[in-house]
Amino acid sequence: MTIEIRTLTAGNVWKVLVQPGDNVAEGDVLFIMEVMKMEVPHTAPAGGKVTAVYVAADQEGLDADAPAVDLEEVA
Repeated sequence: MTIEIRTLTAGNVWKVLVQPGDNVAEGDVLFIMEVMKMEVPHTAPAGGKVTAVYVAADQEGLDADAPAVDLEEVA
């Protein structure tokens, strides 16, 4: 089952910690946004394999609820 991780808030992407093909565990940080000088980490809701990354480091002006990472959940 594919899980789509979306941005929690509007802001800028500060750092992306995964790329397609990476395996992640539940709770691993996938990317970090900067919102009003605060870091907002976005974590994996379940373990799985990263199948797509739609954000990039230093990307500015993302809207809330924008697609960011797709994960194929481990069964």
